[in-house]
Amino acid sequence: MIHPTAIIHPGATLDASVEVGPYAVIEAQVTLGPRCRVGPFVHLTGVTTVGTDNVFHTGAVIGDAPQDLKYKDAPTRLRIGDHNIFREHVTVHRSNKLEEDTVIGAHGFYMAHAHIAHNCHLGDWVMMANGATLGGHAWVDDRAFLSGNCLVHQFTRVGTLAMMQGGSAISKDLAPFTVARGDNGICGLNTVGLRRAGFSPAERLELKQLYRFLFLDGRPLRAAAAEALGRFPGVPAQRMLAFIAASKRGVVAHPGMKPGESAEAD
Repeated sequence: MIHPTAIIHPGATLDASVEVGPYAVIEAQVTLGPRCRVGPFVHLTGVTTVGTDNVFHTGAVIGDAPQDLKYKDAPTRLRIGDHNIFREHVTVHRSNKLEEDTVIGAHGFYMAHAHIAHNCHLGDWVMMANGATLGGHAWVDDRAFLSGNCLVHQFTRVGTLAMMQGGSAISKDLAPFTVARGDNGICGLNTVGLRRAGFSPAERLELKQLYRFLFLDGRPLRAAAAEALGRFPGVPAQRMLAFIAASKRGVVAHPGMKPGESAEAD
């Protein structure tokens, strides 16, 4: 189960079912749960705790020091849940301070060359395509999808079931269920994701009406969100409104529709 060329520190804790490929390096304070698979040339370091059934493909570097000039070699931590896949050369950094961990949930899929910076917090079923990058302290909620080469600024939040189109970049919070396009723009709802997640037709219709009310009718967003609280009582709608009310960076807005353009994304 462990290739003879792998280098595993005696202080590392590996379940008996763990598989380790050639030339992998696993350092002293790493803990790997049952049935994890560590591919060739993977480097696991730092105070890193990994749950069950995680797969690390060739060249992934997991738990290395944060890229933060204020960091001074403190034994900070990375926590990873269960059933995640880290493809080739994914990088995940531990936190920059002892009071806070970098956290990755369960069932995530992180494609080649994706980067998760220090102090990020990712929920369950998150997907990051090739080259997608999270700045430090970013927060990504459940079932969000970041397409290829997307950029998320530090301290920015991505809401549940939000989607970023390829190459898009955000420095403001991306509301749940919406689709980011270009730089700090949105272009509608993630309708495919909503259907796949089992949202009812009534819930999807209410979200469409709420999207128009918030982003397309010309009202100031904060005022529109406050007025919408009493007009859109559904649980998904209230979740979007709570996200907007809690935002400290501001929320990515719709840049305006062209004639005949739908308020929903394909």
